Amino acid sequence: MVLTGLIKVFSRYEDKELLLYYIKPSESCVMSFSASLKNAPSQVFAITEEDTTVLLLPASKIDGWVKKFPNFNQLFFEQYNVRYHELLKTINHLLFDKLDVRLYNYLIEKKDITKKNPIKISHRQIANELGTAREVISRLLKKLEGENKVKQLSNQIKIL
Repeated sequence: MVLTGLIKVFSRYEDKELLLYYIKPSESCVMSFSASLKNAPSQVFAITEEDTTVLLLPASKIDGWVKKFPNFNQLFFEQYNVRYHELLKTINHLLFDKLDVRLYNYLIEKKDITKKNPIKISHRQIANELGTAREVISRLLKKLEGENKVKQLSNQIKIL
């Protein structure tokens, strides 16, 4: 459970990553809950995006708490619903949006989540999170800059 800060959750295939969602304060990772219930390793990875305080729950207690405490069980299903909708949104973007649209939406979401503009981020990090090559991101950022949607600064991107 994230108390303060921001955690990025992603999947990894070979040397590529794909951003799945962010965990904000008062949210948790349903994949961690699921892994705890199955007593199995999680199928996703997570990394803090900024200084973060989390409440860690003992995996050995999760199964009993879900059964014993209805509010805890409700929290699990609410988080499952939130993450499921986010994953559907990601799949729709992957299937139906061109990469320049995905990139611009990604930058707007990053700005909204971090409450920072400009965003301190590298082209390589964006490429990793969107599952593409750095060169492609650099080319698309130059295109977005030409459309006056973003401005590239030294190690930062400002959304206009």
